[in-house]
Amino acid sequence: MVEVPAARELPADASPTDVQATYCATLVDQWLRLGVRHAIVAPGSRSTPMALALTDREEMAVHVVHDERAAAFVAVGLGLDAGPDRPATPALLLCTSGTAAANFFPAVVEAGLSEIPLIVLTADRPDELRGVGAPQTIDQIDLYGGHVRWSCDPGVAEASTAGEWRPLATTAWKHSAHGPVQLNLAFREPLVGRAYALPAPHDPEPVDHAPANVAPTDAVPSGFDRERGIILVGGRHGVDVDKIVELGRRTAWPIIADPTSGMRHLGDVSTVDALLRSEGFADTFAPDTIVRIGRPSTSKLLAQWTARLDATLIQVGGPGRIDPAHDVAARCTIDDLLAAAPSAATGRSWLDEWRRVDEIADQVMATHVIGDDLSEPAVARVIAENLPPAARLTVSSSMPVRDLEWFGGRTATAHSNRGANGIDGVLSTALGRALGRAHSSARPVGPEFVLIGDLAFVHDSNALVALTERAVDLRVVVVDNDGGGIFSFLPQATILEHRRFEQLFGTPLGTDVLQLAAAHGVPTATATSGAELIDQLGRPGPWLCRVPSDRAENVLVHQRLHDAVNAALDAAR
Repeated sequence: MVEVPAARELPADASPTDVQATYCATLVDQWLRLGVRHAIVAPGSRSTPMALALTDREEMAVHVVHDERAAAFVAVGLGLDAGPDRPATPALLLCTSGTAAANFFPAVVEAGLSEIPLIVLTADRPDELRGVGAPQTIDQIDLYGGHVRWSCDPGVAEASTAGEWRPLATTAWKHSAHGPVQLNLAFREPLVGRAYALPAPHDPEPVDHAPANVAPTDAVPSGFDRERGIILVGGRHGVDVDKIVELGRRTAWPIIADPTSGMRHLGDVSTVDALLRSEGFADTFAPDTIVRIGRPSTSKLLAQWTARLDATLIQVGGPGRIDPAHDVAARCTIDDLLAAAPSAATGRSWLDEWRRVDEIADQVMATHVIGDDLSEPAVARVIAENLPPAARLTVSSSMPVRDLEWFGGRTATAHSNRGANGIDGVLSTALGRALGRAHSSARPVGPEFVLIGDLAFVHDSNALVALTERAVDLRVVVVDNDGGGIFSFLPQATILEHRRFEQLFGTPLGTDVLQLAAAHGVPTATATSGAELIDQLGRPGPWLCRVPSDRAENVLVHQRLHDAVNAALDAAR
């Protein structure tokens, strides 16, 4: 611990180095008082005063992550850890000056689009070293633009401004309630100082941690009590799940929940993407009203269907404005809809029919997905149905999240970084979630699982650095089809000549994912059958399990499954 002099106040003649040390210690103390408990440090020199202040406090869990992009997504994962009665708390994310701060950008974008709390601390050079060609110096002021909720460049700390330090920390924390903030901290050399006694604490005003977009902007549209409606529930909805279930009960409309909603097990329909591929279903089951809660579903087919319907679309919750097709008729709260929904006025036949066809489709999937070979849809189903108690799953935003939605069944639930839908930071986000659990006695400790393709895995493989030293149970399943498997489902795959398609989209990596993991000391395995994968899922982590796949064959597997559902629905008519 740093030796603290007996003086009650910071003397006016304190050295600039000691002022910096006291300044950082004060910010950290205030954040601790506000409930912040995690800091991610990407090592560097200019950030020394803040790094020392963070590690001087035993209450702060400090995680050193060497790669800045990975470090930032670890912070995103820590910011996700919220519960019904527990608002998410920002993690502190620290880096040195220069391009280190630029490497935070993808995670800052994701946090901004997903309203994930995050306090980004970018160390910087003082004014006299900016814009003069000083090494490791870029323009960091407002570096993240509109992707942050607030940014501040307070300049080098001075003893005369000590009374402003705690309010500065509090202001950053308040603005982070609904997304990332940037505090650009300028430090002068020498960087290692001695902290004096800290300014007196102050009690901040309470912060409203409710989602920023819950206030209604429109009245409930007339005709809301029509008989034919559906309730779509997506990720980051920020709505009380019990109220969503109650809305479904009152309206007798089917709840179609995405795995990222966390409530698919409470919904009525889990196979909507397959159903919409059935000839005649889309027209027969067209609703008059659509209530969309949170983000749109992962299914592109579902989004296209709802966009072309002549239906009233009501948006509830979700981060920011959600209206990609520019067809939202009204934005309302769940309470508004509950007040307007006539109890049991719509009958049951509409809901019963949705449940009937969903059961048919799900039985086909359960029968055909699991075979002798472990296909990519089978991997999603096996994981969804065989996660250990208290386990959580993170999936990448390409094929894994789609397979989980299409074929995962009623037990499918996962987090996916769907703000920007990038492949960035999948492993790192899961690592952040695991670290949050491992360092908290208030939350149930269970394994963290990752379902990821080989391309996204290689993209974020720096998350494996020092993984075995972190005391977390992280279990990673890599579907290895040697490239970007999702592109095989797009028109480019059939329009372009094979060599050109492979060059630009298939992009075979030729990377041995097992050797890459082993290089970081992570135990590895390979699964080629459902039984092997189930056995591996039950083994304590950390580990990485490779499931080999073929991109061309995977397209055919998906088509055969959809054809089987079609045939079963036709036979049931």
